[in-house]
Order: sequence, then structure tokens, then C-alpha cells
Amino acid sequence: PQSCRPPLPNFLRQLFLHKASGEDPARSLERNIMPFPLNSNANFDIDDIKSPSDAVGGRKPKNNGEEHPAMPPKKNPAPPDKGSAPEDRQKIRAILPRLDELYPEAHCSLDFRNSLQLLVSTILSAQCTDARVNQVTPSLFRKYSDARAFAEASLDELEEAIRSTGFFRNKARSIQACCRILHERFGGEVPASLEALVQLPGIGRKTANVILGNSFGIPGIVVDTHVGRVTQRLGLTKHKDPEKIEFDLMALVPKDRWVKFCHQIILHGRQICQARKPRCEICPLRPHCDYGQQQA
Repeated sequence: PQSCRPPLPNFLRQLFLHKASGEDPARSLERNIMPFPLNSNANFDIDDIKSPSDAVGGRKPKNNGEEHPAMPPKKNPAPPDKGSAPEDRQKIRAILPRLDELYPEAHCSLDFRNSLQLLVSTILSAQCTDARVNQVTPSLFRKYSDARAFAEASLDELEEAIRSTGFFRNKARSIQACCRILHERFGGEVPASLEALVQLPGIGRKTANVILGNSFGIPGIVVDTHVGRVTQRLGLTKHKDPEKIEFDLMALVPKDRWVKFCHQIILHGRQICQARKPRCEICPLRPHCDYGQQQA
């Protein structure tokens, strides 16, 4: 029956209308619904609709160095909200002493002797346990003792040395590119500033804050998967974006506690507040946890 026929898609309806008027159907399609001219010479690539940071190696769009018009330019995250709600400040004051009781000796679980070793270990720890990284790095650091050694290493040999950490090809390229810049621009030394670190290949805010806090004593909030998950459940942030979580926590946690707080939250996430089956029934933080109160 006529009433049971599905409606024509808009672009087909446009073609039929303009065919009746004598207009070329292809030109009609182009004029009405195509975002780019048919048979044009525009330098367009499907990756252009993604953020440049999503591409391997930071590949940028091909539109003469400009972002695709459909993608707004990347904005810097909002600064910390100094006006945190009183109940949030009260909650963090209750949580910090409990964390000190639970994890008084919390520290970085990666084994390292200098800032370069920590940088390499942190890159290797992506999608890999710290325990596995600690099994790989002793022989790795004996073979490659400084930034120049990593920069000049055979890529195949470096990949094989870190294979068990997963994603070893991407990690090897990041380590080598990063160490090449350290050797050429910084005399083989790891810079002690967030701005310089995040310019290095494979180094984002999380890795930079790990290095600054644990190697240079410069406070920073490290938002890994555990910190993000646990602080969301506690109700210390409503965001999912790591940078926004970072700034929420900076506004709540005293600066001199930033590094230790993150180590403690990471341990809590591994031991109690696990991703799939959080152990709310035994969690000492449950009285202060939004998620835990919902499970009561």
C-alpha cells in the first residue's frame, strides 16, 4: 500500500525534483548536500575530520595547515575553579587522613634512577602494568644508558627489547624520537618544565606530571585511569576528560599533597575501587563516596 512505502531520502527527492527541471543530477547533488565540490581539486583526507592529536605522530590536516572547518580549534582547558563548593572541601578534608592511614608509604611503583629512566618507563607503562615494565627496564637501561644511546639505537632492536610491554612499535618510535630531541636540544637532559615536556613526542600532561613530581619534586596531578575512575566515584569531579579532572583536583587538594594523593588514589583503585567490581562493602572511604552511598 502507498502508506507503507518508506519515505525517499532527502537527496533522492532533490535529484528527482531537479531532473524534472532539467538540471544535471550530479550538480544538483553537489549544490544541495555535498560539503565539498564533486571532482574538485580540494586536498581533502578523511583524517582531516579528526583532531590532529588523534593522528599517529601528530599528523596535521592537509588543508594548507589549517584545521578542517568542521572541527573547532583545540582550546586550552579551563583554569582551576578556586571557588569549590564547601561540601567538596569538607569531603576532601575527610578523605585525606583516611588515605594516609591506608597508604602511608604510597610512592611511584616504577623503578628508576634518574629522570630519563622515569620518562622511558612511563612511556612503556601505557596499557601495561608497572610490574611488567619493571621486569623489562633493568636490561633495557643497561643497554641504553643515556638519551644518545636511545636516539642512535637500532629501531628493530629497541622494539624487540620492549616487545612484552605491548604496542612496542609505537612506544619504540616515541622513545627514540623523544630521546633524539633530548640529545640534540637539551644536552641529553630531561627538562624540568611542563611546557617543555609536553612538546616531546609521546609525552602528554599525565607523563609530564609523573616526571615532574617524582623526579624533580615539582607538584602535579597525575590523572591515569585509576585516578579518573576513583575521583569520579568519590564525587570529587563530574568530568571524564583527564585535563578537566586534573584542574578539579588541583582546586580541591592542597598543593603539597598532589603527588602523594595521586599515588594513594592509584593504590586504592588497584586494591579496592576496581573498575568492574569495586569492593564497596569493605571500602574505608565509603562514608565519603557518592558511588558507595548509592550501593548501600
